[in-house]
Amino acid sequence: MKQDRPLTREQAEALAIQALTFIAEDGERLGRFLAVTGIGPAEIRTAAREPEFLVGVLEYMASDDRLITTFAGETGLDPTDINRSHAALASRPREHELP
Repeated sequence: MKQDRPLTREQAEALAIQALTFIAEDGERLGRFLAVTGIGPAEIRTAAREPEFLVGVLEYMASDDRLITTFAGETGLDPTDINRSHAALASRPREHELP
């Protein structure tokens, strides 16, 4: 993703879902994510539809430099895209929330 333009909410959500998929693809990563977040495996699909959960996924990723580096290496994304996506989701209201 280009660093000079802000990410759209859709781009940020797509990256968060990609990050969640990355976490879920590895049993050890998934186990740690579930332990840290307190969410159960059966709840992930439902929770992934919630913007707040996606913000949490990005916060989780941002808390671990090694995880970000591995994710970026496997996806070809810039590691700063995690923080940019977090900013896009955490600070922008959804269209239906606008006055």
